[in-house]
Amino acid sequence: MSAMRLRVRVAAAVAVTCIAIVAALGLTLLAASQRLEDNLVSQIVNEEMTYLVREYMRNPQVVVYEPSPNVQYYIVRSPADRALVPQNLRTLKQGQYTLGSGTASQFVVVRDVGSVHFIVAYDSGQHKGREQQFKQLLLIAIATVIVIAAGVGYWIAGLVTRQITGLAERVAGLDPVAPRAPLAALGQDPEVAALAQAFDDYQQRIRTLIEREQEFTGNASHELRTPLTAIRTSCELLEADASLPEKARNRIAAISAAAERMTGQIETLLFLARAQAVGEQEPVNIAEAVNDVVDPLRDEINRKGLQFDNAVDAGAQITVNPHALHLVLANLIRNAVQYTDAGRIRIDWQAPTLTVSDTGLGVPEALRERLFDRHFRGTDSSDGLGLGLAIVKRACEHCGWAIRIDSPAEGGSTFALTLG
Repeated sequence: MSAMRLRVRVAAAVAVTCIAIVAALGLTLLAASQRLEDNLVSQIVNEEMTYLVREYMRNPQVVVYEPSPNVQYYIVRSPADRALVPQNLRTLKQGQYTLGSGTASQFVVVRDVGSVHFIVAYDSGQHKGREQQFKQLLLIAIATVIVIAAGVGYWIAGLVTRQITGLAERVAGLDPVAPRAPLAALGQDPEVAALAQAFDDYQQRIRTLIEREQEFTGNASHELRTPLTAIRTSCELLEADASLPEKARNRIAAISAAAERMTGQIETLLFLARAQAVGEQEPVNIAEAVNDVVDPLRDEINRKGLQFDNAVDAGAQITVNPHALHLVLANLIRNAVQYTDAGRIRIDWQAPTLTVSDTGLGVPEALRERLFDRHFRGTDSSDGLGLGLAIVKRACEHCGWAIRIDSPAEGGSTFALTLG
């Protein structure tokens, strides 16, 4: 019932109410009609009995009553008279009786006056027939009311819910940041106006929060770009110094590349936060992208004694946004290094799916649905904030990629990233 539309529920309520009222009224009329019919029959038969007794007492010898189509009279003064009485009436004692049922029913009054036994039998089948007709009319009336009440109820429900339906359509098409006319308007019912005003107030709060978030991310982006620009400029100046040894020059180049990637990742995160398209796409060498991500993690990999295998073909390429791919790979590989204490980490490419496999702790099946939730961590031993995989999921949603995890019973995890 809870899944029904409001209009259907209102229509059903109206129909059920109408049906209940008509049924209650009909049953009341039926009961009253039956009681009136019974009282009328009883009155007719008792009046006939009183008249029969009175006429008999006036002249017992000459009273002869011919039966009518509906009434039969019997005066029992001897065994011969009793033999003329129908079998079903012979044994009745003084009182009132209803014999048979339906259209074959009889109402019988038996009275004793001295030694004389009087019987008046009235054929009440016609009354029972009228009761049956009334019942049939009542059923037809209820069926008619069901049809009419359902139609009228649905129409009334449409009038009642029209404003709510219209409001729902307008709310469904709202853009939190686009200017629009207020939902609350003149002519609305008070309840609908209150609901519309609540939506207006709520959207205003959302708009305020979005403006604050955009202002914050804009400021953060500006403040982060400034030192990154300084780092890259300094690296360019140092690289121009011919006196620097080759080892230092390589270090400076690595710092410059990291600063450039960080600039792109900041832009990517800003796009994700604002639900915008993630930058331009360009051909990316997948093996090189993996190596760029792994380079800052080499010390940690060596410290743990892990075997790292980049099994991606050196010529494999795909056209994607490079910063988004770097962001996703960085979080997946960093996650693998963080939760793997021994064994290996392997990167494979089978177009269009890139897999990151490890021999680490693994993820219990009960926790896999929550793995990509913000601030969720598979173990309390981790120092992370539980944001890496949430960022991966968000980036995949915006880029149209798919991410899934498989963690076999023997341990370890495999993240499969489908690009496109």
